[in-house]
Amino acid sequence: MDEGLRMALGLALGLVILVLMITKTKIHVFLAVIICSILIGLFGGMGQEDVIASITKGFGNSLSSIGIIIGFGVMLGKLLEMSGATRVMANTFIKIFGKNREEEALAISGFVTSLSIFCTSGFIILAPLMKALSKKTKKSVVALGIALAGGLVASHSLVPPAAGPIGVAGILNVNIGQFMLYGTVLSVPIILVSLIYGKYLGRKICQIPDGEGWTREYEPGQAQAEPEAAAAADRDALSISPLMAFAPILFPILFILLKTGLKSAGVENGVVSLLGQPIVALALGLLIAIYGLMRQFGKSDTLNAMEEGLKASGKLMLLVGGGGALGMIIQNSGLGEYIASNIIKTSIPPLLLPFLIAALLRVAQGSGSVAMMTAASVVAPMIGTLNLNPVFAALAACIGAIPFSHFNDSYFWVINESIGISDTREQMRVWSVTTTLSGFAALAMLLVMNHFLG
Repeated sequence: MDEGLRMALGLALGLVILVLMITKTKIHVFLAVIICSILIGLFGGMGQEDVIASITKGFGNSLSSIGIIIGFGVMLGKLLEMSGATRVMANTFIKIFGKNREEEALAISGFVTSLSIFCTSGFIILAPLMKALSKKTKKSVVALGIALAGGLVASHSLVPPAAGPIGVAGILNVNIGQFMLYGTVLSVPIILVSLIYGKYLGRKICQIPDGEGWTREYEPGQAQAEPEAAAAADRDALSISPLMAFAPILFPILFILLKTGLKSAGVENGVVSLLGQPIVALALGLLIAIYGLMRQFGKSDTLNAMEEGLKASGKLMLLVGGGGALGMIIQNSGLGEYIASNIIKTSIPPLLLPFLIAALLRVAQGSGSVAMMTAASVVAPMIGTLNLNPVFAALAACIGAIPFSHFNDSYFWVINESIGISDTREQMRVWSVTTTLSGFAALAMLLVMNHFLG
């Protein structure tokens, strides 16, 4: 059997086994992901030592970029909740955007946030606000979470200066101004689909934060009389100004945006550069929460709250690391190169070539940024021959990195864990279906744009 074909069959078999282990056995999802990674590596022809090395490297690489942010994020979320700041934020958002527009508000907030920070980090930072809005309005956290995640992934995937798009722009040497304009336009169908599908699924899975857990006892959108404890919390929260409530989230985002803006303008500032690093920015936000929001609480209460948050982050870190391990196995096996080289040999329409390469790589190894930049690198030498507009080729590669998010994508796990979805079928309905629908909606719009403007 051809080596490349064997690797592709190994991937397909491994993913089938993974789904069966998660849905039909008692095996925990983290163990299932690691077992699946080993099977795919061995079936693909990798040596035993290479398989183990790839798993540990992929696990470490994933957590090295997001592990500290997850830790800081869950601690911050716990402090925002305990201090009453989340209730103040929820009330403020309702006043600004109006009632029944919470999904739109979160989608716009996510779009702006992810211009300068990875969508995974952005979701963790904004998750306390999402939960507070769900608790306040009794809207399903599923609808709100999909709206937030859709806004984040739209700019993260399509609009420079987000890391992936800016890398694609550099590889294909495209006009950044046009790329940003068209990328913003193509973000509209992604956000609209996320809003429409999110509201639909929110009616099917009406899940609301309830203390430390979740409840599905409410009817969609049905506001209930708040218990006396909640009313007391609202009264206590009145002592917190909206600016102070938003500060732990707002200041990190502003520093990250400022750093990105100065860098784009060619201006170097050591202090801003340091404070604009996501880890440092979020640490600053955590300090603001500790000393600005928790003044009425003692040292032990504050520390206990943060430690409670850290206990909840352990499972999420393992799942994120497991997804990274699976992606690294597939990357090191050479399967990505095999997929890309075989697509080039087909006679598909030129604009679909970067899209399909990115989409298949995305399914195979999980990272959207890797998928879009690899696709751009593959088609770069062929732009002239294929008679493609480089801007639309770049956008096609970026859109291809959106669909089919699943178990090897850290964002998949962050979203589902943050909104309390543990059933595998529901997890795929929440994010795999959302990314597939929104990705193909953006592709359809790109094909129309290419017809008139390409």
